[in-house]
Amino acid sequence: MLDTEAGNALKQPNSLLKSTTLSSQIRPFIQCLRPKQWTKNLIVLAAAIFSINIITLPQIGIAFLAFALFCLMSGCVYVLNDFMDRERDKVHPEKCKRPIASGQLNLPTAIIAGSLLFLLTTGSAFCINPFFAYLLLIYFAINIAYSLYLKHIVILDVMIIAAGFVLRAIGGGIAIHVPVTPWFILCTLLLSLFLAIGKRRNEVFMLEDKGESHRKVLRRYSLPLLDQLTSIVTTATIMSYALYTFTSGKPVEMMCTIPLVIYGMFRYLYLIHIEKKGGAPEKILLHDKPILYTVILYLALVIAILYFCS
Repeated sequence: MLDTEAGNALKQPNSLLKSTTLSSQIRPFIQCLRPKQWTKNLIVLAAAIFSINIITLPQIGIAFLAFALFCLMSGCVYVLNDFMDRERDKVHPEKCKRPIASGQLNLPTAIIAGSLLFLLTTGSAFCINPFFAYLLLIYFAINIAYSLYLKHIVILDVMIIAAGFVLRAIGGGIAIHVPVTPWFILCTLLLSLFLAIGKRRNEVFMLEDKGESHRKVLRRYSLPLLDQLTSIVTTATIMSYALYTFTSGKPVEMMCTIPLVIYGMFRYLYLIHIEKKGGAPEKILLHDKPILYTVILYLALVIAILYFCS
């Protein structure tokens, strides 16, 4: 009996150590999913917002569920991306702190947990709508291709980032069975390009000579080129949105939102060029009060116009 008790006593520390080790991986894994960047997935709700006058309460619930699934799937993408880029991230002034690059999250845990999350997310998506699930898988596949190869191709890399936002926007419409117009897709694409180019500019400016060691494609960009691309996309975005407000069947009062879009984009350009920000658009949305208040006011105005003027 004493031998049995002694054996149990020896096993308990090992069990406790295993539990502690496992629990120590939970927080780094959640950080690896990058919840702070899930604001990018808010575009999934755009179809519901711009159809607020015709959708039902259950559809709104499904829209939020689709948003959650895109958050989880994007989290799987981030895990894969951090796994693939772990060596390059180590030389980045900020990305070296990521869980995998810093060693806080071990590789087996990241792979196993990420795979289980992927299966759970995909299964849940099929319960909503098979077409939504297929689009979610396409989104994941494009991001895999981006992580493996496409991010090294100049120009195409920012276009793939923009395509991810377009897929999110379309996915939000598919989930609630609301068609998205060509103007809506075009505005989403151009605005996404605007943000992606701004992010590339920030990387080129901040990393300087270390840019190539972190991301090879950065050596093919220059600040003058990125500034010219930004000018083109800014103009195209404002013009496309202006045309969208009065040619897509929406109430003519939607034109009142054009100044807010112009101010938001100009404010973002100010942050990129004067305050040298733009590397993390999701942080700007949450921490820059003028942009945050502009977005809130814009959404409130859009909902009010569509709900009361349609």
